[in-house]
Amino acid sequence: MTTPLTLLPHPLSPLIPLLLTVECRPEPRELVLHYRLRGDMRLLRWPAPPGGRADGLWQHTCFEAFVAAEGVSAYHEFNFAPSGQWAHYAFRAERERDSDPDAAPPPLIDRQDQADGMDLIAVIDRRALPHGPWQIGLSAVLEDTLGRLAHLALRHPGDKPDFHNRAGWTLHLPAG
Repeated sequence: MTTPLTLLPHPLSPLIPLLLTVECRPEPRELVLHYRLRGDMRLLRWPAPPGGRADGLWQHTCFEAFVAAEGVSAYHEFNFAPSGQWAHYAFRAERERDSDPDAAPPPLIDRQDQADGMDLIAVIDRRALPHGPWQIGLSAVLEDTLGRLAHLALRHPGDKPDFHNRAGWTLHLPAG
């Protein structure tokens, strides 16, 4: 398990006074991502249920993970909305979509409201992931009540928010 990693807002993002951390835990059959958002949740717009597969989640509050095998150009993008909606995309190279990974098991998403915020736990089946070791980019989009989007990530290597830029994928984990 990683220690809690803080996701930082991109300098162009509106200031939303919340703290977002993520812990990653590679398990024998899955990768567990535990996002912890702390602060006044009334500052955010929340996507409405129901859950299930959906596109465009990044246009509202959602949590993301980019996972690639070390040294390989192909990667996977996962989006998790607090509503339970999710998306899984495969890429051959940066922003070059591959066929959709429909055969992969869907992630499990558990939202837990807390007195001081909200936790979102996403569990990704290893069959949906490349063989490791992994290079991982962790990120999130937070939509405030005015509809403005804040982009948070472990690292922002460019002038504009770009979660697909591997220079921002600073977490390296063994696959086991």
